Amino acid sequence: MSGALAVPALSRLSVRDAFQGLSYLQYPALLVALGYAARSGWSVAAVKATGWSPVYDDWNYLLLYAGIGIGLSSLQDPTRTQNEMSRRVWRDPRKGRWMLVLLGIYALGAMLVGLVGAYMAASTVVNQLSLGLVAFGLGMVGVLKTAIEMREHHRLDKQPASSPEGSHA
Repeated sequence: MSGALAVPALSRLSVRDAFQGLSYLQYPALLVALGYAARSGWSVAAVKATGWSPVYDDWNYLLLYAGIGIGLSSLQDPTRTQNEMSRRVWRDPRKGRWMLVLLGIYALGAMLVGLVGAYMAASTVVNQLSLGLVAFGLGMVGVLKTAIEMREHHRLDKQPASSPEGSHA
């Protein structure tokens, strides 16, 4: 009997809500990235004993997990904002445009530097760090896509008078 009660609750879960829930996996991934950042600091402190190899490995994992975490954040519902500062940015057309330009520069810059670095790498270390940078840039592209959608949903100058959510043509 209790199984029958759980099925209707699951059927009311929209795809948007499911992806919103999955977007919270960004936090464990970003915590792992933060752990690798701290670990690289300790590795730098011990560089005389261990060399630079552990530092480069930590930086590579930092970039990979940060890219995954940032990419997972792009699964969030673009009709919702996470805080008041975000709401103020996306409601103002000028601030929103600047934020999109900044995110675009970060995303495309990371991917471009990573791809060029991977292509021109003479060592495995540079190649691995470059690929980590590409992964980070791909995560930033996901954030850029979500930011574009958030800007469309929250801009005060483009809100139609009849519907606060806008059209979904």
